[in-house]
Amino acid sequence: MPQAPVPAALSALAAAGRSIADVQAITTHNPFAVNDLYFARETGIKAEDMNAFGCSLIFGHPQGPTGLRSIAELIETLRLRGGGAGLFTGCAAGDTGAAIVLEVTD
Repeated sequence: MPQAPVPAALSALAAAGRSIADVQAITTHNPFAVNDLYFARETGIKAEDMNAFGCSLIFGHPQGPTGLRSIAELIETLRLRGGGAGLFTGCAAGDTGAAIVLEVTD
């Protein structure tokens, strides 16, 4: 389960024609810190550079509301940083993951 967000994120980035280096902000929805640590290790992203407003470890883990909150915070992070591409990813049920790439423009 900690591994599932990585292929989901890479697949979403590929579908958007982007790489992890093209992303200005990342939010995640994971129930355990190990998920984010694994994601950071596998993608080369610093764990402290993800989840600018916190994560589901703080907010709780219901998939719909917390995932939506994380996407809204991703949009706000990008807005505050002047726009750019963002990545939301997280584990879904069991050993699956989900991800979306979005872009905020000024």
